[in-house]
Amino acid sequence: MDIVLKAVGKRYRLEWIFRQLSYEFHSGGRYAILGPNGSGKSTLMKILSGHLSPSKGDISFQNSQQTFDRDELYRQISYAAPYIDLIEEFQLLEAIRFHQGFKPLLRNLNAEALVELLGFQEARQKEIRFFSSGMKQRLKLALAICSDTDLLLLDEPTTNLDAQGMDWYRGLVAEYGGERTIIVASNVAGDYAFCEESLNILDWKKRRK
Repeated sequence: MDIVLKAVGKRYRLEWIFRQLSYEFHSGGRYAILGPNGSGKSTLMKILSGHLSPSKGDISFQNSQQTFDRDELYRQISYAAPYIDLIEEFQLLEAIRFHQGFKPLLRNLNAEALVELLGFQEARQKEIRFFSSGMKQRLKLALAICSDTDLLLLDEPTTNLDAQGMDWYRGLVAEYGGERTIIVASNVAGDYAFCEESLNILDWKKRRK
């Protein structure tokens, strides 16, 4: 999926988070959005996901066949972030199958195969509310990375993961990232080591109207 931003800005009340951001994300590219905590990385990711609208400027989404309206975007986007909640009353298999009702999994993966990728064979019938923070983050990442979508957004992907979990995350992206457009927001180098291009949100913090 290609994403084109033209002079995009986002403001909360009187404060501009960023402004005059013009950039193109090309299909199949791997991009890192950089900047310190609180700089606006997550705000930009929410705009790229269609969950937020810019205060100024234009953003368009398209692939080789069509341009997408904002209401159609959710089918084309996978998104993992610490602030996206899981339904904690679901058991693991219920959570995966519920997700499949909105987005199919890649390469004919099914719920049981995803459980094995997670290494959660003993937790099939366990409710998500009883998972550790690291297990919840693994599940969020697996659901996003293993979904059949054109755009993959990963915001602070290794939050709550230990060293083994970080290695697991990088292996999952290598195996299932495919030809999609991948955008990672983080200030941890290991999160985006596979990215080919980067933009620093600070470059658009103080631009004039």
